[in-house]
Amino acid sequence: MLCIVRLTAGTLVILLSFWALPIKGQSVSPSKPQRASRNTYSPITDVLNPKRTRATDEQLRRLKAVPIEAVWTALQSRGYQQCFVTGFQLTQPNTKLVGRALTMRYLPVRPDLMEAVQTLGKEGDWEYQFNIRAGEDTRPGDVIVVELGGAVDRATFMGDVTGLGIRARGAAGVVIDGGLRDNNEFLPMKDFPVYSRGTHASAMADQVGVDWNAPVRISNATVLPGDIVIGDSSGVLFFPPQLADEVIKAAEETVYVEDFKREMIQGTKYRARDIYPKLSPELDRVFEEWKKTHPRNQ
Repeated sequence: MLCIVRLTAGTLVILLSFWALPIKGQSVSPSKPQRASRNTYSPITDVLNPKRTRATDEQLRRLKAVPIEAVWTALQSRGYQQCFVTGFQLTQPNTKLVGRALTMRYLPVRPDLMEAVQTLGKEGDWEYQFNIRAGEDTRPGDVIVVELGGAVDRATFMGDVTGLGIRARGAAGVVIDGGLRDNNEFLPMKDFPVYSRGTHASAMADQVGVDWNAPVRISNATVLPGDIVIGDSSGVLFFPPQLADEVIKAAEETVYVEDFKREMIQGTKYRARDIYPKLSPELDRVFEEWKKTHPRNQ
């Protein structure tokens, strides 16, 4: 106590200033423009974004030409084990889906949450109902990826009117970890595949969108904004766009080798064990000759 009394006024000011300094890592209140920005701020994506590139149309074209299994094999060898999701209902099982993820996350409705979401929409001048907003903010080649926790009843992300709005903006398709309304209206849209957990006649009522273009969870997979999305009748695959070139190269190599194996296994000259899973030394030599008459297609 005596030491404090003997402190000079100048020293006291210095100590008080030190105490007023912010503690590293403490919460900081965002400005209104920041909290109402069109993309929900995420520290995770803020850290990752400098390393992430936007997938090009050419990369998407080449990915559309290779089997989803070949791409998944390439990703697994690079440590991406949980990036494939299955169990969806498809409106276009024979149409392959390839594009860039535009993500949305929903939570169950409650009055205070609804009030907050509507307030943010007014501040940022964007529509708080994400299925309507998607008909304004979607860009060509986007795949709408919606986290709804698997809910279907009163959790239908879109019906045919809002779906048409999304399609008109150039979306490649929609992946919903939840419900779809007006299923029959989507069946004729051959260029607009939709994946959902189920269909229902109810409209969206029990869920509300809370995060736009931020990390989401689709079943066992993490999906980040801008991820490459590939879907077919077996399921949907998500992976970082900066891996596109090396994944394409590996997948095309897999296809090239397996084309040779398919040709060999249809005959009776070689045993199946000499062809699959690994070529025998003799088949390795045959493969080298085969390459000369079967140039790679790019």
